[in-house]
Parts: sequence; C-alpha cells; structure tokens
Amino acid sequence: VQLQASGGGLVGTGGSLRLSCAASEGSFSHYLMGWFRQAPGKEREFVASIRWNDGSSDYADSVKGRFTVSRDSAKNMVYLQMDSLKFEDTAVYYCAASRSGWNFFRLKDVYDYWGQGTQVTVSS
Repeated sequence: VQLQASGGGLVGTGGSLRLSCAASEGSFSHYLMGWFRQAPGKEREFVASIRWNDGSSDYADSVKGRFTVSRDSAKNMVYLQMDSLKFEDTAVYYCAASRSGWNFFRLKDVYDYWGQGTQVTVSS
C-alpha cells in the first residue's frame, strides 16, 4: 500500500485547506484511514480517521467541528477538509492506513502504512 498526501500550504487564520491522500490501487474496504499531524518539537498526534467500508469517522477534540474527513471509494482518495484554521493547526500532516478497519484507533502504532507529510502553515 502506498499513500501520497498533498494539498498543504500557507493560509491565514480562519482560512481553509483541503488535504488529499491518494491510495494505491486495491481494495481498502477493511481499512481504517487516518490523518495525523506533527508540529516542530512535538509528538505526532491523531487528527481524524474514517472507516473505509461505511464512511463513519472519528475526530480529535481539538479539530471537531472544524475538520471533516471523507473518502471517495471510486478514486481511492481520502480527504481532510480543514476550516476555521488556527495558528496551532500548523504542522506536517500525514495520512495513514490501518488494516484494523473494524474499529476506530487513535494510536499511531496501529497504523501500518504512512504517506509522506504535507506542510500546513497557518499564519497568525
């Protein structure tokens, strides 16, 4: 499984960005897809996840109500729509895939595959 994240950039406070994650060809019906982020000097933290088979989702409290995760099964794509961005959202964002798609997981160790990161910078 190969994952490729894109869509990062520089945006002002209150702005929006949409991140995309392209997954390699194949069936992800039993996968849990996640987004994580890592700010300088901090641990990589969970942001959101989505179960591929039914589209149900889970969010970190810090982004709930502002971020929306979705997937397009036909295109093997996962998206993270980020609205009302804050300075503290600045980080490198990573998409990840876990074969444990039967439940939601926030621990990064549960995820089996990772894409390269995409930088999101929110100016204050």
